Amino acid sequence: MSNVHDADAGLTGRSHIQSQLTRWWAIVLRVMVGCGFMAHGFAKLARGPHAFVAVLQALGVPIPHVMAWSTIFVELIGGFAVLIGAFVWVVSIPMVTVLVVAMFTVHLPYGFSSIKLIAVTNAGPQFGPPGYETALLYVACLAALNLGGSGPLSVDGVLARRSNLDIGGVRLKHRVP
Repeated sequence: MSNVHDADAGLTGRSHIQSQLTRWWAIVLRVMVGCGFMAHGFAKLARGPHAFVAVLQALGVPIPHVMAWSTIFVELIGGFAVLIGAFVWVVSIPMVTVLVVAMFTVHLPYGFSSIKLIAVTNAGPQFGPPGYETALLYVACLAALNLGGSGPLSVDGVLARRSNLDIGGVRLKHRVP
């Protein structure tokens, strides 16, 4: 039993496998949230930031140029930081802010559901505007990462091991020299 951790002592078969796999949950959330945010940021850049500025102006958002670039920056940099598990607790603050603003200024009038099938045509399914469901799921994922930590293979984990600190929920016992 020298290769089994004390926490896993007495576990056999499926229980042992589940115990070993549970520590990897954060990677799944990091990939989903990180890639999702970066995809939204890249989409805004691909359409041209001026298009997003126009959307913000139509919504009555103050200083739309600054807000457009701030949002793009948060989506790209924040998404990448979450993907690699770097300073997740720090980047979560502006990321959740972007999500909450989007929920209240864009998605709330369309209700909860993010999928609204309007019709099925020869061209395929036609969907209506999305509700706030997806934004809430992103907020929940960020909350889970902040409560449970960035997980293995994360920059936060490396920094915590090097400094013996609690960074982004990665908790380590004090090292004995």
